[in-house]
Amino acid sequence: MDLRLPRFDWGLTVRACDDIFNDGTYPGEAEGALLVAKDSPGEIVRVGHHEEGNMPLYLVEFANGMVVGCLEEEILPVEGQKP
Repeated sequence: MDLRLPRFDWGLTVRACDDIFNDGTYPGEAEGALLVAKDSPGEIVRVGHHEEGNMPLYLVEFANGMVVGCLEEEILPVEGQKP
């Protein structure tokens, strides 16, 4: 199986495509709690890889201080930023 390469790189400013809720994996927050509101800006601070799904995984630090793991379909570069 070929490794799926990431579209985005660390340091890129992005925004959340939709509200991001805790799926039960974010410590210290209740399951179902809103972590990040739609259109909130953030910066990719690390790029990893989800082995089972063969997909890139982005660690994004959002303006509200939350650092959340996101999939490519959950974030978009802000205007003027190139992937």
